Amino acid sequence: MEIGTAETIEDQPKSLRKRSNPANRANSGGGDNKNRGGGGGNGGDNKAKNNFQEDEEIEYPSNRFRIGMWFLLLVVLMTFGGLMAAYIVIATNGVLEWQPFDLPKQVWFSTVLLLASSFTYHIANTSLIADKQEKSKKWLLATTILGGVFIASQLILWVALVNRGVYMASNPYAGFFYILTAIHAIHVIGGIIAFGYIVLRTWEPTSNEKELNNRQVYSNAIGWYWHFMGGLWIVLMLLLGFWK
Repeated sequence: MEIGTAETIEDQPKSLRKRSNPANRANSGGGDNKNRGGGGGNGGDNKAKNNFQEDEEIEYPSNRFRIGMWFLLLVVLMTFGGLMAAYIVIATNGVLEWQPFDLPKQVWFSTVLLLASSFTYHIANTSLIADKQEKSKKWLLATTILGGVFIASQLILWVALVNRGVYMASNPYAGFFYILTAIHAIHVIGGIIAFGYIVLRTWEPTSNEKELNNRQVYSNAIGWYWHFMGGLWIVLMLLLGFWK
């Protein structure tokens, strides 16, 4: 400003007006702070939302698997319940075509294998719950192998029956024996596949608490199925061996 002249703000250059106007500085600063604060709030909401989605992705599949396993067990129970009911009805009718035979020794060997696999699974699952992951992996692998040996023993059992001249169409008792043991073997193969999955999933130890919890849920659900298959086998052998 020159002496003797009055220079108003309107006459100043725009760049000087922007720097010299306190109101502009206050509004600009307040707006920036407000925007930064709002962005922080949205960032917090987004972070919380992402954490919830991550938790849901980790936890939900295992819960769904557990519910699906209960449904599968119900279906298996209904299937074998119907077959065993038909077996009992025909066995008690005393028809001439009903010709039972002595069960081969392989049946009892197969029974021992299933009982042993239930024992090894129990050790594996207990170790997994105790966070002894390496020990759990070894016993889960042992359980899977025992399941495979059981299937091999079933094949030997059927070959032994064929060598004795016992075929599925020989008589109703033989037909029921082949059908019941074959359907059971198919379900055992499903359990072996499930154990193979959990073995691969637990192959590398984890320090993630949620992942470890998921592994425990998967192991428990598969264990229900495996114990059910073992108990069902014993019932079938008692039925076929002593209710003739």
